Amino acid sequence: MGQIVDWREKMSLQHLKSFFSKEAVENSISIKAQTNQRNRRRYPLLYDCEKCNRRKDLGTTVYTSPHGLGNIGVEDINIMVTYTDSSGAIRVSSVKAKDLSSSWVWQTPTGYSGDFIKSSQKSEDSFQPLTRNVDSSEHHRKANETAEGAVLQTNISPIEPIKRHRQMLRRRRREMRTAELIRQDKEIDALMEKAAIERSEGLDTTFTGKYSIWRRDYENPNSGSTLKLMRDQIIMAKAYATIARAKNDSDLYDSLMKCTKKALLAIGEANSDAELQLGALDQAKEMGHMLALAKDKLHDCVVLARKLRAMIQLTEDNVNSNRKQSAFLIQLAAKTIPKPLHCFSQLLTANYFLPDRAKNDVYLKEKLEDPSLYHYAIFSDNVLATAVVVNSTIWHANEPEKHVFHIVTDKLNVAAMKMWFLENPPAGASVEVMNVDDFKWLNSSYCIVLRQLETSRMKEFYFKVNNPSSLPTGADQLKYRNPKYLSMLNHLRFYLPEVYPKLDKILFLDDDIVVQKDLTPLWSIDMHGMVNGAVETCKESFHRFDKYLNFSNPLISENFDPNACGWAFGMNMFDLKEWKRRNITGIYHHWQELMYAFVGALSLECWGSNEDRTLWKLGTLPPGLITFYNLTYPLDRSWHALGLGYDPALNHTQVEDAAVIHYNGNYKPWLDLAITKYKPYWSRYVMYESPYLQICQITE
Repeated sequence: MGQIVDWREKMSLQHLKSFFSKEAVENSISIKAQTNQRNRRRYPLLYDCEKCNRRKDLGTTVYTSPHGLGNIGVEDINIMVTYTDSSGAIRVSSVKAKDLSSSWVWQTPTGYSGDFIKSSQKSEDSFQPLTRNVDSSEHHRKANETAEGAVLQTNISPIEPIKRHRQMLRRRRREMRTAELIRQDKEIDALMEKAAIERSEGLDTTFTGKYSIWRRDYENPNSGSTLKLMRDQIIMAKAYATIARAKNDSDLYDSLMKCTKKALLAIGEANSDAELQLGALDQAKEMGHMLALAKDKLHDCVVLARKLRAMIQLTEDNVNSNRKQSAFLIQLAAKTIPKPLHCFSQLLTANYFLPDRAKNDVYLKEKLEDPSLYHYAIFSDNVLATAVVVNSTIWHANEPEKHVFHIVTDKLNVAAMKMWFLENPPAGASVEVMNVDDFKWLNSSYCIVLRQLETSRMKEFYFKVNNPSSLPTGADQLKYRNPKYLSMLNHLRFYLPEVYPKLDKILFLDDDIVVQKDLTPLWSIDMHGMVNGAVETCKESFHRFDKYLNFSNPLISENFDPNACGWAFGMNMFDLKEWKRRNITGIYHHWQELMYAFVGALSLECWGSNEDRTLWKLGTLPPGLITFYNLTYPLDRSWHALGLGYDPALNHTQVEDAAVIHYNGNYKPWLDLAITKYKPYWSRYVMYESPYLQICQITE
């Protein structure tokens, strides 16, 4: 029997390694591990099919050795397996034939009298996982026909139709499940993306303090717990201190006030626990002990609640007072002329009146009334701002020699304005500077607004000190209390045909704008019989007529639509021919007469604050909306971008692509209040190399 075993080992070692593929060797290892496990657990062998079970019932077959060494029982044959482990070393293992499944059969190769080993076909659903390529099996079979020993080979038999159908169904289910999972992943990604977009749009980017899009979700909610505790302790200490003083408990009062001062010093200007000073936690503990002592002595729910309500009321009053003061100071800083600008204007005026300067005041008058040229109207008392408007317009103009600028200013700045453009004439363009006081037709008998501005009531409203109405309740009205609204420069836009009687079209520009593109295409736009070409400012419910007009008054509600879209002054194309035909100035005078009738009935204390008895809010835009109602042609938004004087969160692309950008608001680009990231758009057109600017220390 030992010789038989030696022969089997020799045969297996010589042929089995070259015969099996890598997959076959690995599967053989799996077979051995599974059969050894069955033996240890004393489990019977598993049979895969009915045929296998019948073979098992036939009993053990005995085969004859090819060398005549006697009969060999199947159960006594050792099958040697050579394989490579994970480290690359070659390993040899053996498995008993009796441990094999009955699906394996023995076959004698050609040229031998005995029976040799052959593997029966292996079903796909069988327990044995061994599979082998048909071509590879045939190659090894032919190569080893003359070799000694038995050869173990496997052949793939056709799959039964039922099993093939099951296989197809399984594959189809896997594909459907994969497609379903991919679809669900895409839906989840889309929902997450949508939620992220909505969240980013809802972020208040105008908040200038400490903020982060991740702060709400990922910041430690207890990061300011100590700071909040100390602030609450200060409130309670003040409440108990007031009660202690009322009960003549001076020692407790002094102790509470002392702890309060220490707590305030420990907090300082901290906004989180990390910014608290060292020893703040110890101070909070000390304050806690003192509050516990005060609670034992003075705690009375009714008295304490009454005191806390009084403190809340006092705090609200202080907040309202500070808010009003803040609004007033912002308006004061925005409307007051900075010292460098005042120096700039005075220096230009002084040089204009030098003896050798007056003779240079000459303009090309033949261009001023030529309707074939491009005419601009600028009404301003700010020399530097007007210079930027002219410089930026000429910089981007394709034909500068065809551009004519009509500048109207007041008598205080007319000399300075003329002097600047005499020494710094725009390349090829023509500039006309006029004094508004020289328009003799502009008097109180013709202009109802001028009649209103000259009344003692109006002057008292703007200039009287210690007047109860000098500080109106709303910040919106406070900005209109600037004396600049007494100037006719602010209302002259409603008299353009009278100022320029020989022109057909004119482009009105404010002095707080910057031109970034050639504006000549505006003259070729067909406005379809409209008088005013402007960019609309309404978005959803914002900047519609109901924001500017008093629709509680029947005169307004019966003539205008509260949802009509508003528009902006600052860059407006006016068709002066259509203006005259429709008598726009007459419409303006009609509504001003109605307004004057309502305002005349109000006392000084009610003027400007009782909106129920007025027709519109203060300013020039509301009467403009009324005058040009249903007579305004909406221009494309890319022509005019607004908000650079108050909104730091404007879309950067829209600002860059706009033909005109407008610094409407309090934060003008020539002030220190200007929004930093918007100021370069304006300062690039300022001639800082001018000696006037250098003497007055006007720098970037």
